[in-house]
Amino acid sequence: MAMKEDPMTYQVSVLTPTNYPVWAVKVKSIMDAHGIWETIEPKALGEASDQKKSKQALAFLFQVIPEDMVLQMASYTEPKKVWNGLRTRYLGVDRVRTARLATLKRELESLRMKEGETVDDFVTKLSGLSSKARSLGYELEEGDLVKRLLDSMPKSFLQIVTSIEQCFELDSMLFDEAVGRLKAYEERIRGTEKLEDTQGGLLLASEEKSHVCKHCGNEGSNRNGFGRGRGRGRGSGKSRDGERFQRDKSHVKCQKRGELSHYSNKCPKLEKEEAGLIEEESTLF
Repeated sequence: MAMKEDPMTYQVSVLTPTNYPVWAVKVKSIMDAHGIWETIEPKALGEASDQKKSKQALAFLFQVIPEDMVLQMASYTEPKKVWNGLRTRYLGVDRVRTARLATLKRELESLRMKEGETVDDFVTKLSGLSSKARSLGYELEEGDLVKRLLDSMPKSFLQIVTSIEQCFELDSMLFDEAVGRLKAYEERIRGTEKLEDTQGGLLLASEEKSHVCKHCGNEGSNRNGFGRGRGRGRGSGKSRDGERFQRDKSHVKCQKRGELSHYSNKCPKLEKEEAGLIEEESTLF
């Protein structure tokens, strides 16, 4: 249903078995905007309601409840009786309402923001519980809601919570202002974490690049022994997967003997000659 009063149009959905808390808040605000909520809750105790406003309020309520319920409420001639009848039906009698309110209070006291959860998601939960409690007659003051919000923050928000508590009067602080400061701090934390991740990735890439051999292109690290020492011969090498391999020396020429297939430092004839000299020296001494 829509109620129009220039320059705004007010819309409210029909009451269902599951939307009463939200429905009641919307209907109350619209009726108050049109000046007919006083027919249900008079501004002054014992004040007589205006008959024209009462008829307008009754007609409006009949428009926003299901048709089968209109027949059940048709005997009521006062909007207050219709409103109280709906409240009793959907919220139960006082004993049931008290039990529901006690459950909501326990949920509010135990509600805590988890690490990794966003401020927006947690505020949605807190506001939802607060709205349900309000529909049951329990009104949370703005200051109490701010304190409950700050007390529910995880350890990662300890710094900003402490700053808010020391620099501001929580009793006069608006809930939206507290939420805004927490969200600004959350964005700053996320920006710092992204910067650290980027710097760490660049540092790791730089370290990996520094361990690439400029001669053979093999990747390695001083941690696994690659590049240690200088005593390896020319005829040996190491592949990228760690396997040893033998180079083709069929075209290699000995610098001292002129023979093929070996280097001068591996010449078999020189080795035999050196071995003979060693034997001759041993016999002399």
